[in-house]
Amino acid sequence: MKTDLSKILTVSGQSGLFNYLSQARSGVIVESLADKKRSCFGMTSKVTTLEDISIYTDDGEVKLKEVFGKMHDVLGEDNAPASKSSDKELLDFFAKALPDYDRDRFHLSHMKKVVSWYNILKEFASLDFEDKDKTGEEN
Repeated sequence: MKTDLSKILTVSGQSGLFNYLSQARSGVIVESLADKKRSCFGMTSKVTTLEDISIYTDDGEVKLKEVFGKMHDVLGEDNAPASKSSDKELLDFFAKALPDYDRDRFHLSHMKKVVSWYNILKEFASLDFEDKDKTGEEN
């Protein structure tokens, strides 16, 4: 089944990724991809869809979906380096996967989040993403 990145959420201050289930009066109801536990995050929580995230490059920005595709091209069926990998290993990996990333604005902390999200999606969802343009929906 294809993964819809517009329904996969990251919540500031929370580890992991969440699947959007429903809107609640006081926020959103989500389910953790890893353990399937449901939670409600209030209106004050900073919730972002993975579809809305881009990585800075020397030529502008690249959508996270494209970054995941480039990572998959480098990794094949292997997992990405762990978020607790050495700084050098993460820097070397992104130099291969996204060689033109903006070294001033795409920091090591961002790299750790991206590899973590990649591994979570690979294990609990799919790296085959829905393409909004082909399904007729607007971006």
